[in-house]
Amino acid sequence: MSAPASPRLRWITAALLLIAAVLAIALPFMSSTLLTIALGGVAIAAGISQLLRLTSVEGKRGKLFRGLSALLYLVGGISLLAFPIQSTLSLTLFLGFLLAIEGVMELAAAAASGGPARWLVLADGIVTAVLGGLLIAEWPLSGTWAIGTMLGIGLAFSALNLLTAPASPTQA
Repeated sequence: MSAPASPRLRWITAALLLIAAVLAIALPFMSSTLLTIALGGVAIAAGISQLLRLTSVEGKRGKLFRGLSALLYLVGGISLLAFPIQSTLSLTLFLGFLLAIEGVMELAAAAASGGPARWLVLADGIVTAVLGGLLIAEWPLSGTWAIGTMLGIGLAFSALNLLTAPASPTQA
């Protein structure tokens, strides 16, 4: 990642990211719900895009599959918007299983590989599997805070990365 060459722009961007991170962590339920609503909007836009592409598809089967894809996106997006709290809970459970499975895969990769990076892969697998297990074990309670908190942590790391990244070579 490269950062803007202007130190002032770096600091302003990092400050905005940190403010967003603090808000996401301080208001995890609200940030989780807003993120779910945004995901619903993106899904609806993708569904509309698939519908618009129907005219360029040749053959009945192609049109059928493109239409079914559009329908899936639209129904999913509308469901996320119509039931944002229940959708946030479902997304948290999905995230828990995703992390648990990813952690197990990382552990298998560590067992199958050698070299100095093996321990880092092993640590990644353990942390990821434990996080996934915790989300699953604490569900549905974890659904009210997990996604927003993880978003906030990600934003905070992005801000720190922005401040420590070298300036863009094209701008320096």
